[in-house]
Amino acid sequence: MLNESVWHISNLDLTLRMVLAVVLGGLIGLERELSNHAAGFRTHILVCIGSASIMLLSIYGFSQFVTEPNVRTDPARLAAQVISGIGFLGAGAIIRNGPSISGLTTAASVWVVAAIGLSVGAGFYYPAALATFLVLISLFLLNKWEKHLLRNRRNQDVVIKIYDRPGMLGRIATKFGEQGIQIKNLVMESVTGSVTDTEHAGTMELRFTLRTTSTDKLLKALEDILTIPEVLGLESNSMPSAKITAITGGKTLSG
Repeated sequence: MLNESVWHISNLDLTLRMVLAVVLGGLIGLERELSNHAAGFRTHILVCIGSASIMLLSIYGFSQFVTEPNVRTDPARLAAQVISGIGFLGAGAIIRNGPSISGLTTAASVWVVAAIGLSVGAGFYYPAALATFLVLISLFLLNKWEKHLLRNRRNQDVVIKIYDRPGMLGRIATKFGEQGIQIKNLVMESVTGSVTDTEHAGTMELRFTLRTTSTDKLLKALEDILTIPEVLGLESNSMPSAKITAITGGKTLSG
């Protein structure tokens, strides 16, 4: 005989699951908020609440139909759509800026928070709490360990705009060499200059892929490069914009 109690939930238990979804989603969202990422505290809470609500709806929202002879119940039918549908939020958090891509970790955290919300909604408390703990470990501790491990392997992308003059490439390369910065790749692109400005006609963009063990050394090299009169400006997709603004003093790369 069908056990109808399985398809019913008390208001107290329902409230507990919703509040727990807020707490677990908020813990992960707080880390993203403190790291100044696109999807932060409130976004993760909303995703977790929404997932838990859909899970609860999927299991208990249609309990009045379970005794109908021609109705087949599937508690996972709505939950399955959350996993595939949450991708639009993750896609919105992923940003491509030139050769670099950011937001992948935040997109993954949103996806995981949806799974945590579904687990909480289904009363799967221990896996939900364990997943939250492991995600926080990954975002806090493993992030620092990864940066330490890859500190000598990360490439920095720098674009420098200069007047096209003989010997400029050598002068810039020397500045990098003085700081022990290795040039991994270089792409030179000519920029059409003004026809009437014969003195300054013709500029170039030098796109460097660099390898350095210290961000401070890179900043020092960029400071030295900006003292060269023929350098018009620079930008780096691999460094915080605040640091670039600080060293350029308003002398930035123009398109």
